[in-house]
This record gives sequence, C-alpha cells and structure tokens, in this order.
Amino acid sequence: MGCCSSAAQSSKREWKPLEDHSCTDVPWLLLFILFCIGMGFICGFSIATGAAARLLSGYDSYGNICGQKNVKVEGIVNSGLDLTHKKYVFFLDPCNIDLVHQKIKSIALCVSACPRKELKTLADIQNFAEINGSTLCSYELQPSEYTTDPRAAKLCPKFPVPESAPIPFFHRCAPVNISCYAKFAEALITFVSDSSVLHRLISGVMTSKEIIMGLCLLSLVLSMILMVIIRYISRVLVWILTILVILGSLGGTGVLWWLYAKQRISAGALETQVAKDNLQALLIYAIAATVFTVILFLIMLIMRKRVALTIALFHVAGKVFIHLPLLVFQPFWTFFVLVLFWTYWITVLLFLGTTGSPVPNEEGFVEFRMAGPLKYMWWYHVVGLVWISEFILACQQMTVAGAVVTYYFTREKRHLPFTPILASVNRLVCYHLGTVAKGSFIITLVKIPRMILMYIHTQLKGKENACARCMLKACICCLWCLEKCLTYLNQNAYTATAINSTNFCTSAKDAFVILVENALRVAAINTVGDFMLFLGKVLIVCSTGLAGIMLLNYQRDYTIWVLPLIIVCLFAFLVAHCFLSIYEMVVDVLFLCFAIDTKYNDGSPGREFYMDKVLMEFVENSRKSMKEAGRGGGAEGRELKPMASGASSS
Repeated sequence: MGCCSSAAQSSKREWKPLEDHSCTDVPWLLLFILFCIGMGFICGFSIATGAAARLLSGYDSYGNICGQKNVKVEGIVNSGLDLTHKKYVFFLDPCNIDLVHQKIKSIALCVSACPRKELKTLADIQNFAEINGSTLCSYELQPSEYTTDPRAAKLCPKFPVPESAPIPFFHRCAPVNISCYAKFAEALITFVSDSSVLHRLISGVMTSKEIIMGLCLLSLVLSMILMVIIRYISRVLVWILTILVILGSLGGTGVLWWLYAKQRISAGALETQVAKDNLQALLIYAIAATVFTVILFLIMLIMRKRVALTIALFHVAGKVFIHLPLLVFQPFWTFFVLVLFWTYWITVLLFLGTTGSPVPNEEGFVEFRMAGPLKYMWWYHVVGLVWISEFILACQQMTVAGAVVTYYFTREKRHLPFTPILASVNRLVCYHLGTVAKGSFIITLVKIPRMILMYIHTQLKGKENACARCMLKACICCLWCLEKCLTYLNQNAYTATAINSTNFCTSAKDAFVILVENALRVAAINTVGDFMLFLGKVLIVCSTGLAGIMLLNYQRDYTIWVLPLIIVCLFAFLVAHCFLSIYEMVVDVLFLCFAIDTKYNDGSPGREFYMDKVLMEFVENSRKSMKEAGRGGGAEGRELKPMASGASSS
C-alpha cells in the first residue's frame, strides 16, 4: 500500500507481461467497500425515517403523508389526519415558485383528484368538490362553506386554478400548461423574453423528434465508421496539420513585417507620438512572431520522426478495434452504469431532502429537518457521487487497458482469448479493484476541493474584490491542471498494473519513468494525436449539423429549428467524444506497451519484440537514422540509446 517500499523494489524487477496475476491494493478495496456500505446506510436511514414515503406519496403543509393514516404532530393543527382516500398533493398557488430556495411557496393539501379543467370561481371549486369528492380548499372548510365563508379567500386556491394532472409515480398535481412557469423558464433561459418563444422552441423539438433521433443515430454511425478508417487517413491529417501550421505562422509573420514596413514609410511624414508608438508596437509584434515561427520550425524539425510513431500507433489502434470489436461498445456500458448510479444517487438525495423530524416553521407549517451530526450526511453523499463515478470511469480505463495489453503481448493474434474484453473484466474483478479504488480516490481528493472553490466563486460572484476573484480562479485552474495530469498518470498506471499485476504506487512510478524516458514522443502523441482526434470530432459534428440543416430546412410545421439543431450537434459532439476518447485511450496504452517492449527487448533470439509489423518498421527506420547520425549524435539517437542499453542490462 505504501509507495516507498514498492519504489525500492521496482528497479530490481523485470517486466513480465501477463505471466502472473495477484491481488493488488486489497486494503483500498476494503476501504471502498466500507464506504459503499456507508452509502447504503444513508439510503436505508432515509427510507426507515419515512423519507421514501414522503417523497413518493407526497405530504401536505401540516406533515400528513397523502394516502395513509398519520400521527399527530404536537403544536400543529390539521396534523394526524386520516388521508387514506386523498392520494394527491395539490398546491393552492402552484405557480408561485421561490427561485432562491428552489421550492413552491404555497400551502400544500392532500386531495382525492386533480382538477382536470380550469376553475375560475369559488362556485366552480364547490361544484368540482360535489361532483368528484375532491376538496381543493383547506381542511377546516366544508364544500358547502366555499361560497359563504369569508375565510375562503385565504384558504382556497388562487384563481384561476389551472388545469392539472398527477405526475406519474410522485402523486403531485402539476399544471398542464407550462406557461404557468414562465418566470421560472425566463430565469433559466435568458434569451426567452416571452412564453411564445418558449412554446415555439418546444414545438419545434416535438415536431422534429423523428429527425432528431435519426440525426443522433447518424452521428453514432459516423463515429463508429471514423474509428475504423482513421488509421488510413492519419497520415493525411498529419500533413494537413503541418501545412496549416507552416502557412499560418509564415503568413502571420509576413503580414506583421509588411504592416511594419508600410507604417514606417507613412510615419516618415507624420512625426507624431502615436505613430511612433504604433510603429514600435508593430516592430515588437513582428520580432515576437519571427522568434515564435523559428522556435516552431525547430520543434517541428525535432518532432518530425516522433510524428511517424503517432501515425504508426493510430494504424495499429485501428487493427485493435478490428480484433476487439467489443471495445466500440465500452462507452455504452460505462454510460449505462453511470446513469444507473446517478439515478440511485439523485433518488437518495431526494430522500435526504424529505428526511428528518417534523418541525414547525415561522408560518406555522411543518418542515422536516435533521438534527445533530446526521444533517451532514449529504456531504458524505456528495463525496460518494464523485468517488464512485470516478471508480466507474477507472474501471472502464482498466478494462480497455487490460484488453489492449492482451492484444499487444500476444505474439500470435489467432491465439487471443475468445473475448479479450470479458477476460479483462474478469481480471479486473478478481485482482485489481483495489487499484482502481485507490486511483479514483486520488482524483476525488483533487476534484472535491475544486468543486468547493467553484461553488464559493459562484456564491461570491459580484461581491468579492478583484484580488480574491483572481486568486480563486487561479486555484481552480491549478487544481484542474493537476486533475488532468493525475488522470493521465492514473491511466498509464492502470496499464502498468494490467501488464505486470503490481499495486498502484509501483505501477504509477514505473509508468512515470517510462513516460519521462520518452518525453518527446509523449509530447508528439499528445499534441498531434489529440489534434487529429479533435479534427475527427469537428468532422462528425459538422457532418451531422449539415445533414440536420438540410433535413430541417424542409420542415414547414414550425418556425424555429435552432433548438433541434443545437440538440443534435451537442449529442453528436458527446457521441464523438465518447468514441474517440476510447480511441485515444487505446493509443496511449499501445504507446506504453511499445515503450516497454523496446526497452526490455531488442529483437534478438530470446528477446523478440511483441510489436506489430507497422511498429517494427518504425523501429527499423529509427535504427537506420541512429546509425546515420552516429553514436550519441542527434536527438533521436540520444532517445533510443537508453532503451537499447536498458534491454541489454536487464
């Protein structure tokens, strides 16, 4: 479990891919199980204290749960009623929404039926009660008193009473007409100035729902096709990127020098201070652009051979997806599990919102509040949201890493397991859940402080001074960068664990050493490779958006189709990001396997390479370049040299 002892043993140990398996980070697995038991205790506590019944059945302003007999609450009138036949919650003023406290500011009653048509007078409410047996005024008024008792103005609903329908499973009467929530909608959607715009936007979505579903399916198909063909177009994308960068840098520098020369000629006649300042600024910009262009060209010159490795890795990654087609469906399983967990988490959160003991508030109604340490249970629940979500994502990373490692280190591909993905899942469940729990906990330790700082920044928006705002943003940015770096290191640590079955600290150290030894190659893969995948995402979004414009243009049933197009483009980007992130993950795993392969093997008998033919060609070309550059000469030679010596010394 400790890092120090594992680090000391790391240098004496050889990498033995897939040779033996052992349980890793067992204490962390036990800790994670105990934490999950605590999450289950919160759910059980909220259900045992009646929160589930209050959430599902609903309760009135006096603490009575609708649809059952209730216990009297001391000091509260109208509590302890038998409401067995009144199963629905009805609000006297359902449109009075408190945006600050996020609740409906209205008296709630239990009724036997929701008003299915608009009621405009007390006589209408009285007729509704006589016909349907549902009393919409407070409990102390009888239906015969609705039109005669002066208290009816305060104890009966606000007019007009909108048409309502019960919400499925939650037994609340909700207005059918969404214009009731116009103020709420305007607070959330700033570009909506009137409810007619909102109506047209929603009608546009409803009318074009078939087209939206078709376009979403199109983005899914395009993403899967791109994952197959990207290995054939990777070289073209790299050349396009290189040409664009060269033209852009040369063009920008040339324009700046041209503007400087033109300004200098014209400034000869106008000896003003403003002209001199502008001329000096242009000179500084032109010199800076020239220095930037020269540095960029030098970097591209140094990185040109590493780009070849990126292209080769993309080519091999395409082969991986052909041999392991189930990798394509990894985003679906992960998303499905995340949705199940998030649904459970939100349900328990709603339970926590209605749990506790009944307490009278300032208005004489009942609120349910928790006292003592129990009121901090929602903090534990929030930590559970982050840790378990990261745990699920880490399980996906470990599964992908295990499958790709099995592919890479199997010399004869026809001897691969029938389903390497399921074999990887089996190894994860049997041996490495503790490692995944530890890695996800480290991400949680960074993510939660960042979320707290973001919440503080949001709450203090417009109130703090400029210095405090700058410091908050700087801290948030630093934590975000740290989180991204740890996520990348964790992913490589999972790959090292899948290869050698070592614990998290040992795997992280081994992976870090490998990445440092290949720093230039890592930079090339993470710049060129990420940009290629970004272009793939842009291609899918643009293709889906163009198809959406062409299809939606023929729809004449509505006037606004901006919202459907935005929905389609957002979904297309989400799908492309999920699929190409798996592709990026496969490339990263292949690179670490390649780096380990070249460090501990040299192609000689007994130390044969595991790598694919495409990567073998890259190694041979690199060796030729190293011989041409001479011993110890050239950047490529210096980078490959420790790998060869590492192979001989090990």
